[in-house]
Amino acid sequence: MARQSRPRVASEHKAGDKVFVDFAGQTVPIVDRATGEVLFDAQIFVAVLGASNYTYAQACRSQELPEWISAHSRMLDYFGGVPLVIVPDNLKAGVRHACFYEPDLNPTYHDWALHYGMTVLPARVRRPRDKAKVEAGVLLVERWILVRLRHHTFSSLAELDEEIRRLLDSLNQRPFQKLEGSRRSFFETIDRPALRPLPATRYDFAQWKKASVNIDYHVDVFGHYYSVPYKLERAKVDVRVTSDTVEIFHNGRRVSAHARGRKKGGFTTDPAHRPKSHQKYLEWTPSRMIRWGEQTGPRTAEMVQRILESRPHPEQGFRACLGLLRLGDRFTTPRLEAACARALLVGAVSYQSVKSILSTGLDQVPLEEQTALALPQNHEHVRGEQYYAAAAGES
Repeated sequence: MARQSRPRVASEHKAGDKVFVDFAGQTVPIVDRATGEVLFDAQIFVAVLGASNYTYAQACRSQELPEWISAHSRMLDYFGGVPLVIVPDNLKAGVRHACFYEPDLNPTYHDWALHYGMTVLPARVRRPRDKAKVEAGVLLVERWILVRLRHHTFSSLAELDEEIRRLLDSLNQRPFQKLEGSRRSFFETIDRPALRPLPATRYDFAQWKKASVNIDYHVDVFGHYYSVPYKLERAKVDVRVTSDTVEIFHNGRRVSAHARGRKKGGFTTDPAHRPKSHQKYLEWTPSRMIRWGEQTGPRTAEMVQRILESRPHPEQGFRACLGLLRLGDRFTTPRLEAACARALLVGAVSYQSVKSILSTGLDQVPLEEQTALALPQNHEHVRGEQYYAAAAGES
C-alpha cells in the first residue's frame, strides 16, 4: 500500500510581512592582483521577500556578526522599507542557541531588530519548509549571478559588489516564466506599499560584553573606565558599546550612559554616581593619599607614594592606592604594612604585588635583613610630600 503523505497547508505570504535571509553555499575568491594570492573567500548574503520574491544579494568578508548586521542594514536600504518579520537560518552570528520553541538570539542581532521595529523568527530546527523561500533564492542567485562571475577575478569586495548589483537588478527585472510580470513589478505593487518606513538613522553597530563593577564604581570597557551608581559596586553588568556611546545595564535596566572615551587608562565619571560620603574622593590629591597611607604605617605610605609616581595619569594612581589601602580591611593593617615592606624590598611596586604577598602569606615570613628596608629620606626616586603639596597648590 502506498504511503500517504501528510497534508500540507499552502504557504501564502502577506505583503510586507516576511523577509528570509541566509548565506549562499558558494563563495567568490578575492585575489591580490599583484601576487595572485587569494586574500579571502567572499561570502554571499541573500534575502528574499516572501510575497513578491524580490531578491537582494551582496558580498561580505565573512559570516561574522559585524558583516551579518551590516548586510541586514544594507538589505533594508535596498528595499526602501521595513518588513514585519525577518526569518534567518540558525546561523551562529544571529542565533546563539537553536531551540525549537524559543531560540536564543545574539544580543546585537536583537538590538538591530529593535532599532528597525522587526521581529526575528529563526527557522525551526529540522524544518526545511521554514527556509524554503530563501533556499530557492540562494539557488537562483548562484545560478543567475555567481555562475556568470566564475571566470572573473575580483580584487576587492566593492568591485565584486558592483557586479553583483548589476546582475541582481537584471534578475529582479527578468519576467517570470509562468506568471505575468517580474520580481520587480510584484515588489512595486505588492510588497513596497506594505513596507514600513525606514527609521531616521541607520543602525549603529553595537557590541555587547559582560563586565563587573570595580570597587571605585567604574567598569573597564576596552581599557577605558566608565562610572555607574555606587550601589552597583562589584555587580555584574551588561555593556553596550557603539562607535560613540557606552551604555551599561543591570538586570535589563540602563543605569549609566557615557560618550565613548578613546584614551587607554582614562576615566569617564559622572559625579552623581558617587555617594555623598565619598564625594571627598573628587578632592583627593597625591599628598592626601600619602597621609592616608601613613595611618597604616610608613611602608604603606611609601608604597602609595611610589605607585603615584609610576602612573602617568593621577586617577590611575588613586585607583591602585584605593585598592591597596582596602587590603588592610581584608588582611588587617599590620599585615598590609608588612606586605608593603617586603614588596618595597624587592622593588615590586604595585597593588597586585602586595595583594599576592598577602594572599600567599609571605608577609608573615620573617625578613632576614630588616635594615634593607630603610630607604634614605633624600633618595633620588622619592619626591616626598612637599613635592605633591606644591603641585596641588596646598600650603
